[in-house]
Amino acid sequence: MSVPYDEQLTIEQKCLQIAQQAGMKIVGPNSLGVLVPWQNFNASFSPVDCLPGKLAFISQSSAVCTTILDWANDKGIGFSAFVSIGSGSDVDFDDILDYLSRDSKTEAILLYVDSIRDARRFLSAARAASRNRRILVLKAGRHQTGTPNVSATAASFDIVYDSAIQRAGMLRVNNTHELFAAVETLTHSVPLRGERLAVITNGMGPALMALDTLADKGGSLAQLSTDTIEALDTVLPKTWSKTNPIDLGGDATSDRYCKAAQIILDSEDIDALLIMHSPSATAESTSTAQKIIETVQKHPKSKRFNILTNWSGEATAKEARLQFTKQGIPTYRTPESAVTAFMHLVEYRRNQWQLMETPTTTDSYTTEQLDKAHDWLAGHISALPDSTGSTALESHVCEQLFDLLNLPTLPTWLAHEPTEAIHLADKIGYPVAVKLRSPDIAHKSDIHGVMLNLKDAKEVANAAQSILDRTRLSYPDARIEGLTVQQMAKVAGGQEIRIKVLTDPTFGPAIFIGQGGSDWNIAKEAVTALPPLNMALARYLIINAINKGVLKFQQSTNTINLAKLAGFLVKISQVVVACPEIHELDIHPLLLNGDDITILDASVVIKRFEGDPQARLAIRPYPTEMEQVLTLRDETRVLLRPIRPEDEPYHADFINNVTKEDLYKRFFSDVGEFNHEALANFTQIDYDREMAFVAVDLSHKTPHIIGVSRVLVTPDNSDAEFAILIRSDLKGNGLGRILMNKIIDYCKNKQTKQISGMTMPTNRGMLTLAQKLGFELDVQFEDGVADMVLKL
Repeated sequence: MSVPYDEQLTIEQKCLQIAQQAGMKIVGPNSLGVLVPWQNFNASFSPVDCLPGKLAFISQSSAVCTTILDWANDKGIGFSAFVSIGSGSDVDFDDILDYLSRDSKTEAILLYVDSIRDARRFLSAARAASRNRRILVLKAGRHQTGTPNVSATAASFDIVYDSAIQRAGMLRVNNTHELFAAVETLTHSVPLRGERLAVITNGMGPALMALDTLADKGGSLAQLSTDTIEALDTVLPKTWSKTNPIDLGGDATSDRYCKAAQIILDSEDIDALLIMHSPSATAESTSTAQKIIETVQKHPKSKRFNILTNWSGEATAKEARLQFTKQGIPTYRTPESAVTAFMHLVEYRRNQWQLMETPTTTDSYTTEQLDKAHDWLAGHISALPDSTGSTALESHVCEQLFDLLNLPTLPTWLAHEPTEAIHLADKIGYPVAVKLRSPDIAHKSDIHGVMLNLKDAKEVANAAQSILDRTRLSYPDARIEGLTVQQMAKVAGGQEIRIKVLTDPTFGPAIFIGQGGSDWNIAKEAVTALPPLNMALARYLIINAINKGVLKFQQSTNTINLAKLAGFLVKISQVVVACPEIHELDIHPLLLNGDDITILDASVVIKRFEGDPQARLAIRPYPTEMEQVLTLRDETRVLLRPIRPEDEPYHADFINNVTKEDLYKRFFSDVGEFNHEALANFTQIDYDREMAFVAVDLSHKTPHIIGVSRVLVTPDNSDAEFAILIRSDLKGNGLGRILMNKIIDYCKNKQTKQISGMTMPTNRGMLTLAQKLGFELDVQFEDGVADMVLKL
């Protein structure tokens, strides 16, 4: 749908109303349209058609669509679907992603994004699709106008988009050059099994350019094994370097190229191969390319090994690159673009591993602790004048909140004038710190409003008076409430960092971490993650901060316990999730010293909040409210709760206690041992579109799973497919009915239209239970299946 701009809103609303009444969906407005080449379907304004292929493209920009389409046709690259969603008033990214994730013609998906309208729907659909489809994202608007700083809203920071894209298991590209390279890569690549890259070249200059790019992007070269070096010795000049990159020499022939490539393909210590060629009289570009193509296609690894090529030059290399493209081998004009393409595959692989990593368990806040924090915040908000929507709480007030949450702080005392500050310092012991108290000055350090390491009463008196004098001179209208006095923390060998929480208008709360400072530029000097965090995600956030240089631990400092820091971040995440009144949180500095973590200073901005607290979060957190304790017929007390990512090892133990016969009835096939990827898919679920309830025997110290029921809900909420599995030696105690009733109640609350499932006709226990619960049965003995449907 495309309409004149000045009439858009009125016409759009009328069209949406008519479409909803007719049960139709609308693409647009301001959409180029939809092309599905495999179906010969073209409902678009595109000036050209598109070829069939295995890559899908979704874009908000029609201009980007026509550019990509024209380029792809020239390169002979096809698409499984080509969709311009325009303004997305009805059909949006999540709808198309849900469709493409089930489309057998689609192997990879490319997105062009201007902005996201519904963060939770987008991330939920993207995460589901990225489990079995590679997804790359080009997001415009990395650089915003103005100068972002620590007090700016998180809307200014593109790194929030970066974090969201990575969290969903997708990969971001930065410009159209990378976009075109990504299309080439996705169209002609297979998932990497590792990150070890070998390089074959006839010139070390271009190879060194490739290595520079590889190092800049955090990639790694393969180490050649003794067997591989000895094999290469038989085909290369005696003067070759015996290292990777493998320099064939400026006089390399096409035959030498092919023999070296054959040896690398035979090696088991290499995961990908980049073949580079500079114009040469001894190895003509086109004929060398053709011989390499033949060598690769004959090799048994050709369908499961990534080979990339860089044929430099223009006139002499154009035909060679065309031949590679026609034969499905990625090819690039420059060494840098070839390595960038390889790193796209590497980063995507890393994002997928992060998605599936099993987090370790950590101490969690109890409901009672979080309720006390919530009540404390509500009390401060209720004290605000009706006209005031928010207020900032300074460190000495925040200390009360942190005490409720068992977060380590330094005791703080309040003084109204210098004499009182001296008295307090004498009482608590030297050295001390003295700080300004003023609700009107956000950054006290800007006017030297923080004086540290004061060793006696004279220094305290001078510091206190100086702080007050400077404040009155620089901010004559500011409210001065006095001073705070703290005992100095033991900072020798410690490291100070900064943690901040901001509320992004698209993705909700985001947690930032960096070195900090009064002029902290979050856009450049921080990394961020979206809550909720677990230990694995918190550890990735810290590692990302270190790798990007925004956390720089000095060699002179004591060893920092990164696990303790990760646990601290998880606790901050839990507080942010549970307390929607926290609009901003700034811990600066946070002192890390060995195993010790101490909040030296902090402020919290609280704001009135109305509505569903979870609706503000881009990722639905663990639904604590669904936990329930029950007693089985044999008096066993069980906790019925949603499954957690940390349950992976306990879920594996549970499956090991189920007989092969029961597993066959559940999975309709003989199953061996479940690997990490399969178990991660069982335990790391999206609470927005699926649910799994585990029954945990409370008589054990560690989680002891004895049963599980799960439902996978369709995106339109019309159907929920269920499955259930009980430990084989614990049947007959009513657990099956309890687990089934739990998912039925869940689907009713979600207003799902029906629940459906499938089992074998021989599974009489399941069929009997389903019938008692009101399911309609359709037993098909010829096909060996029995369908069960419950209308809700």
